[in-house]
Amino acid sequence: MHTSSRFAGRRSLAAATAAAALALTLTACGSSDDSSSMPGMDHGSKASASSSPSASHAMTDMPGMDHMATGNGLSDTSDGYRLTSEKASLPSGKQAAYRFAVTGPDSKPVTAFALDQTKRMHFYAIRSDLTGFQHIHPTMATDGTWNADLAALAPGSWRVFASFAPDAGPGQGKDFVLSRTVTVPGNAAKSPLPAPATAARVDGYTVTVKGEPMAGMAHPLTVSIAKDGKPVKDLQPYLDTYAHLTAFHEGDAAFAHLHPTTKVTGDHGGPDLAFHAELPTSGNWRLFLQFKTAGTLHTAALTLHVG
Repeated sequence: MHTSSRFAGRRSLAAATAAAALALTLTACGSSDDSSSMPGMDHGSKASASSSPSASHAMTDMPGMDHMATGNGLSDTSDGYRLTSEKASLPSGKQAAYRFAVTGPDSKPVTAFALDQTKRMHFYAIRSDLTGFQHIHPTMATDGTWNADLAALAPGSWRVFASFAPDAGPGQGKDFVLSRTVTVPGNAAKSPLPAPATAARVDGYTVTVKGEPMAGMAHPLTVSIAKDGKPVKDLQPYLDTYAHLTAFHEGDAAFAHLHPTTKVTGDHGGPDLAFHAELPTSGNWRLFLQFKTAGTLHTAALTLHVG
């Protein structure tokens, strides 16, 4: 993770105010182990605190808070950087390779990328009905061409996202999320979005989300993980955290990465994990939580309503 303060200059006073209150809340909790010590958190109340240089410093000290991409990821260009690919469609029902590149303001492929949560590129695929979620880490050739090996895709319209930070050039130190759409031919049966819920089950685990985020404001979320009714305390580090949380907005598939604020302090974590949520638009968001136990990666999905 980078420890820059570039994110502070991009926040409105309201967002900085709420995030400062979050930082103070985390400090007051005084948790020093793998878990957040904020059970329940009573997120329905709005945080309020005065903005100060010390508060801004506290925000950038929390894990993940220094990597906050602006925008919703629904464009293939930003500040002269462009996501390019010759692929406009991918085959149905079988593994497929999606090749792409990121070009800079000089129109040349970018080859220098900074590490973000242990990876230089995070690549996501989601169907228009918010099913079929994939999060993979592609490989880059020396010429700047990336290769993302996707699992079998169902027919329909898909959006693919590239999340990265250039390590050189005018965009150095800034996070970008760019996307393009691809079509998978065939009979595309749309699945209705599941109703908002506070819990989901996957592979025998129960994932519970507590918090009431408001659109365009910084709010904390707590994720708790249990198995057979018992709190899980054997979460293994995954991408420099104990769980990775991504969200997509119903209707347009706008992207948001919810950043972890629980520090990794050992080989085992849980059951409670804290996240910084700043979802830009009201409505329903589909959340995908990825966590690892005993070397196996699990992905839980649930719908969260944002007011």
